[in-house]
Amino acid sequence: MYKSILAFVFIAISNVAIAKNDSIPSIHIVEKPISYSEERKKLSVEYLQNRHGLNLQKPIITPKIIVLHFTDGGTIKSVFNYFNSTTIESGRSYNKKQSNLNVSSHYLIDRDGTIYHLLADTLFARHTIGLNYCAIGIENIGSVSNPLTDKQVAANIALINYLSKKYPIEYVIGHSEYGKFRKTPLWKETDQTYYTGKTDPGESFLKQVREGIKGLKVNSSY
Repeated sequence: MYKSILAFVFIAISNVAIAKNDSIPSIHIVEKPISYSEERKKLSVEYLQNRHGLNLQKPIITPKIIVLHFTDGGTIKSVFNYFNSTTIESGRSYNKKQSNLNVSSHYLIDRDGTIYHLLADTLFARHTIGLNYCAIGIENIGSVSNPLTDKQVAANIALINYLSKKYPIEYVIGHSEYGKFRKTPLWKETDQTYYTGKTDPGESFLKQVREGIKGLKVNSSY
């Protein structure tokens, strides 16, 4: 299994161009930005203040954590359209009670390994309670019944390597693991009861990704 995954990784990052000054490898990323309107900026600043206790003028983050997710279904088109909405749907009443800001992510990876860039890495996105203010979110098309693919494993490994060269990334975690940070200094949530259990992106997927990034100096828990 690992040999096939590493082969995909080789394809994903082979022939990379190295930046002259900062040694940041380039990988193929498709720019597909979601709307970041003035209303979204306003709601993001409000979220940072009300949920994270941070009084900022702009919705900017300093990435320290990468959080891996799966979408629990859908396609690139349907998930993009969902994230593109500024406000969260009424059906998600528990989340809507905390903020009217819609969920989103910085990256979205299709089942064939194509990486789509939805938001600038340092723009705020709502994807992980308590950690949004310092976390880059990577969503993957898939679910429990439709497990993530080897090509997605390879794409995540390549993307994590790329992002770790650009930013001071200290942790790479699955969404299912974010609760480990609840009693650490990194956790910033003004309502300590606001928490939802998660299972994504799956234990097997995380194990394979971690095998591929074991050379990086990143942790899975505080």
